[in-house]
Amino acid sequence: MARTARELPAVDRRHLDALEEEAIFILREVAGAFERPALLFSGGKDSCVVLRLAHKAFRERRADGGFDGRLPFPLLHVDTGHNFPEVIEFRDSEVARHGDELIVAHLEESIRRGSVRLRDPLESRNPHQSVTLLEAIEQHRFDCLIGGARRDEEKARAKERIFSHRDAFGQWQPKEQRAELWSLFNTRLRPGEHFRAFPISNWTELDVWMYIARENIPLPSLYYSHRREVVPRGGLMVPVTELTPPRAGETVELADVRFRTVGDMSCTCPVPSLAADAAQVVEETLTVTLSERGATRMDDRSSQAAMERRKKEGYF
Repeated sequence: MARTARELPAVDRRHLDALEEEAIFILREVAGAFERPALLFSGGKDSCVVLRLAHKAFRERRADGGFDGRLPFPLLHVDTGHNFPEVIEFRDSEVARHGDELIVAHLEESIRRGSVRLRDPLESRNPHQSVTLLEAIEQHRFDCLIGGARRDEEKARAKERIFSHRDAFGQWQPKEQRAELWSLFNTRLRPGEHFRAFPISNWTELDVWMYIARENIPLPSLYYSHRREVVPRGGLMVPVTELTPPRAGETVELADVRFRTVGDMSCTCPVPSLAADAAQVVEETLTVTLSERGATRMDDRSSQAAMERRKKEGYF
């Protein structure tokens, strides 16, 4: 019998319950240990999963699938001004649908203040998010930020603890990470310091997509197959936008693609795909051998230590 479009492939998914339970435990630890936490929410797939987990952890599920009550912390998004319009529209609609509080920190304001200076108006703003994020932490006195980073994404992510300590300068010191034995977390802070907490640190990209399919979590349309103009460049498919126009001599192609991650428009590339829903993405993800950052992010290819350097400066 033919498999229907929305039927998941034959993959053992029993571990998702354990991953969900661990993530909810971590979220509740954050709420209990810190005075002013916030959840980083960009509208991307990982932050959508963490938001669903937060709703399960702190709100009451209704029969229609919605949630009653409120989260014990706000959502925070660092808007570079170069985000995909579809993602920003989705972010705002999801926040309105759930009734959550959203704080948006704009990188444009950091540019106006002079704390961020660009060499070129069209350069990637992704590395500069660290400055705007640290300014938002100081302004709102956040002592813990909940993020959707996972260890399987990149080498520097794999070094990070679930509760990642940041010093008074907002910097991450990989050699000074605190031990996390038996799920016991050291959350002591000195003045000016803060933590980043990663509830889905132990998840993989496949786990995330299986959970999205199981929970029927809405995502921006960019995550699924669509027709888009792209330019082959450096082993990537660069989307043709006002920020990433074709260069002299390059040929624009029309291709069926989807985005595995939706970061800054100036440095995020799609991959060839015909996957039209989460179940088909699960099947597709079973065959990939390169992480989503390695396959789609131009800025992570600048050097082997690009991500670690940014994280030491305060990046997500």
